[in-house]
Amino acid sequence: MRTIYDFSVKDRKGGMVSLKEYANEVILIVNTATKCGFTSQYEELEKLYEKHHAEGFTILDFPCNQFGQQAPGTDESIHNFCKLTYGTEFPRFKKVKVNGDDADPLFKFLKEQKGFAGWNMEHPIAGILDKMLTEADPNYKENPDIKWNFTKFLINKKGMVVARFEPTEKIEVIEQQIIELLK
Repeated sequence: MRTIYDFSVKDRKGGMVSLKEYANEVILIVNTATKCGFTSQYEELEKLYEKHHAEGFTILDFPCNQFGQQAPGTDESIHNFCKLTYGTEFPRFKKVKVNGDDADPLFKFLKEQKGFAGWNMEHPIAGILDKMLTEADPNYKENPDIKWNFTKFLINKKGMVVARFEPTEKIEVIEQQIIELLK
Protein backbone atom coordinates (compact mmCIF):
# COMPACT_ATOMS: atom_id res chain seq x y z
CA MET A 1 0.00 0.00 0.00
CA ARG A 2 1.32 3.44 -0.94
CA THR A 3 1.98 6.06 1.72
CA ILE A 4 3.29 9.62 1.69
CA TYR A 5 6.73 8.08 2.26
CA ASP A 6 6.70 7.08 -1.42
CA PHE A 7 7.01 10.77 -2.38
CA SER A 8 9.75 13.34 -2.52
CA VAL A 9 9.06 17.07 -2.64
CA LYS A 10 11.12 20.18 -3.26
CA ASP A 11 12.14 22.36 -0.34
CA ARG A 12 11.79 26.10 -0.84
CA LYS A 13 15.32 26.31 -2.29
CA GLY A 14 14.63 23.53 -4.83
CA GLY A 15 16.40 20.62 -3.12
CA MET A 16 14.66 17.25 -3.05
CA VAL A 17 13.33 16.00 0.29
CA SER A 18 12.07 12.45 0.79
CA LEU A 19 8.99 12.38 3.01
CA LYS A 20 10.58 9.29 4.60
CA GLU A 21 12.41 11.90 6.70
CA TYR A 22 9.12 12.32 8.58
CA ALA A 23 8.55 8.62 9.26
CA ASN A 24 6.99 7.88 12.65
CA GLU A 25 5.65 11.44 13.01
CA VAL A 26 2.07 12.66 12.91
CA ILE A 27 1.94 15.15 10.04
CA LEU A 28 -0.45 17.88 8.96
CA ILE A 29 0.09 18.77 5.28
CA VAL A 30 -1.38 22.17 4.39
CA ASN A 31 -1.65 24.13 1.14
CA THR A 32 -1.28 27.77 2.13
CA ALA A 33 -1.40 31.33 0.83
CA THR A 34 -0.15 34.62 2.23
CA LYS A 35 -2.92 36.90 0.94
CA CYS A 36 -6.03 34.88 1.80
CA GLY A 37 -8.92 35.31 4.20
CA PHE A 38 -7.56 32.21 5.96
CA THR A 39 -3.92 33.40 6.16
CA SER A 40 -4.30 34.15 9.87
CA GLN A 41 -4.54 30.37 10.35
CA TYR A 42 -0.74 30.45 10.28
CA GLU A 43 -0.95 31.73 13.85
CA GLU A 44 -3.02 28.80 15.14
CA LEU A 45 -0.98 26.33 13.09
CA GLU A 46 2.22 27.62 14.70
CA LYS A 47 0.67 27.28 18.18
CA LEU A 48 -0.34 23.71 17.35
CA TYR A 49 3.17 22.97 16.08
CA GLU A 50 4.83 24.45 19.18
CA LYS A 51 2.48 22.58 21.51
CA HIS A 52 2.89 19.11 19.98
CA HIS A 53 6.19 19.12 18.06
CA ALA A 54 8.17 17.56 20.93
CA GLU A 55 5.62 14.70 20.96
CA GLY A 56 6.34 13.80 17.31
CA PHE A 57 4.06 16.15 15.37
CA THR A 58 4.98 18.35 12.44
CA ILE A 59 3.31 20.56 9.85
CA LEU A 60 4.43 20.61 6.21
CA ASP A 61 3.55 23.89 4.50
CA PHE A 62 3.07 23.98 0.72
CA PRO A 63 2.27 27.47 -0.62
CA CYS A 64 -0.10 27.41 -3.59
CA ASN A 65 -1.10 30.25 -5.92
CA GLN A 66 -4.03 28.46 -7.60
CA PHE A 67 -6.85 30.04 -5.60
CA GLY A 68 -7.33 33.69 -6.48
CA GLN A 69 -3.56 34.20 -6.97
CA GLN A 70 -3.31 34.55 -3.18
CA ALA A 71 0.27 33.26 -2.82
CA PRO A 72 2.21 35.75 -4.96
CA GLY A 73 5.94 36.21 -4.70
CA THR A 74 8.93 33.92 -4.53
CA ASP A 75 9.35 30.95 -2.23
CA GLU A 76 11.81 32.98 -0.18
CA SER A 77 9.51 36.03 0.11
CA ILE A 78 6.65 33.77 1.24
CA HIS A 79 8.93 32.14 3.81
CA ASN A 80 10.12 35.51 5.13
CA PHE A 81 6.53 36.80 5.39
CA CYS A 82 5.46 33.73 7.40
CA LYS A 83 8.48 33.91 9.72
CA LEU A 84 8.20 37.65 10.33
CA THR A 85 4.41 37.94 10.54
CA TYR A 86 3.49 34.67 12.28
CA GLY A 87 6.79 33.37 13.65
CA THR A 88 6.34 30.03 11.92
CA GLU A 89 8.98 27.38 12.56
CA PHE A 90 7.48 24.38 10.74
CA PRO A 91 8.96 23.27 7.39
CA ARG A 92 7.90 25.18 4.29
CA PHE A 93 8.34 23.82 0.79
CA LYS A 94 8.43 25.12 -2.76
CA LYS A 95 5.19 26.57 -4.13
CA VAL A 96 3.09 23.80 -5.73
CA LYS A 97 -0.01 23.26 -7.79
CA VAL A 98 -2.55 21.10 -5.97
CA ASN A 99 -5.17 20.68 -8.72
CA GLY A 100 -5.09 19.98 -12.43
CA ASP A 101 -2.98 17.78 -14.68
CA ASP A 102 0.22 19.41 -13.46
CA ALA A 103 -0.64 19.09 -9.76
CA ASP A 104 2.20 17.94 -7.54
CA PRO A 105 2.13 14.10 -7.31
CA LEU A 106 1.89 14.26 -3.50
CA PHE A 107 -1.32 16.29 -3.72
CA LYS A 108 -2.76 13.98 -6.40
CA PHE A 109 -2.17 11.13 -3.94
CA LEU A 110 -3.65 13.03 -0.96
CA LYS A 111 -6.84 13.77 -2.91
CA GLU A 112 -7.12 10.12 -4.01
CA GLN A 113 -7.00 9.12 -0.35
CA LYS A 114 -9.47 11.69 1.02
CA GLY A 115 -12.01 13.62 -1.01
CA PHE A 116 -13.80 16.83 -0.08
CA ALA A 117 -14.72 16.74 3.62
CA GLY A 118 -17.48 19.36 3.57
CA TRP A 119 -17.59 22.87 4.99
CA ASN A 120 -18.09 23.72 8.62
CA MET A 121 -21.05 25.99 7.92
CA GLU A 122 -20.57 27.77 11.26
CA HIS A 123 -17.53 29.48 9.73
CA PRO A 124 -18.39 32.94 8.29
CA ILE A 125 -16.60 32.26 4.97
CA ALA A 126 -18.17 28.81 4.38
CA GLY A 127 -21.36 30.13 2.81
CA ILE A 128 -19.42 32.44 0.51
CA LEU A 129 -17.18 29.61 -0.69
CA ASP A 130 -20.12 27.25 -1.16
CA LYS A 131 -22.04 29.82 -3.24
CA MET A 132 -19.00 30.72 -5.36
CA LEU A 133 -18.03 27.09 -6.01
CA THR A 134 -21.64 25.99 -6.67
CA GLU A 135 -22.00 28.72 -9.30
CA ALA A 136 -18.83 27.48 -11.03
CA ASP A 137 -19.77 23.77 -10.70
CA PRO A 138 -23.05 22.64 -9.11
CA ASN A 139 -21.46 19.21 -8.42
CA TYR A 140 -18.19 20.50 -6.94
CA LYS A 141 -18.69 18.54 -3.71
CA GLU A 142 -18.32 15.19 -5.53
CA ASN A 143 -14.94 16.20 -6.95
CA PRO A 144 -11.92 15.42 -4.70
CA ASP A 145 -10.03 18.53 -5.82
CA ILE A 146 -8.84 20.94 -3.19
CA LYS A 147 -11.38 23.74 -2.98
CA TRP A 148 -9.33 26.54 -1.37
CA ASN A 149 -6.23 27.55 0.55
CA PHE A 150 -5.54 25.99 3.95
CA THR A 151 -6.98 22.57 3.18
CA LYS A 152 -5.29 20.13 5.58
CA PHE A 153 -4.46 16.43 5.38
CA LEU A 154 -3.69 14.51 8.57
CA ILE A 155 -1.14 11.72 8.26
CA ASN A 156 -0.55 9.01 10.88
CA LYS A 157 2.84 7.67 12.03
CA LYS A 158 2.76 5.04 9.27
CA GLY A 159 2.43 7.64 6.49
CA MET A 160 -1.24 6.98 5.81
CA VAL A 161 -3.76 9.76 5.15
CA VAL A 162 -6.37 9.48 7.90
CA ALA A 163 -8.36 12.72 7.57
CA ARG A 164 -8.93 15.79 5.44
CA PHE A 165 -10.03 19.12 6.85
CA GLU A 166 -11.38 21.97 4.79
CA PRO A 167 -10.16 25.48 5.69
CA THR A 168 -13.38 26.21 7.59
CA GLU A 169 -12.78 23.47 10.17
CA LYS A 170 -12.01 24.56 13.73
CA ILE A 171 -8.43 24.01 14.85
CA GLU A 172 -9.73 22.34 18.05
CA VAL A 173 -11.34 19.57 15.98
CA ILE A 174 -8.07 19.00 14.14
CA GLU A 175 -6.05 19.07 17.36
CA GLN A 176 -8.23 16.38 18.95
CA GLN A 177 -7.46 14.01 16.09
CA ILE A 178 -3.74 14.87 16.27
CA ILE A 179 -3.71 14.08 20.01
CA GLU A 180 -5.35 10.69 19.33
CA LEU A 181 -2.70 9.82 16.75
CA LEU A 182 0.16 10.87 19.03
CA LYS A 183 -0.88 8.36 21.73
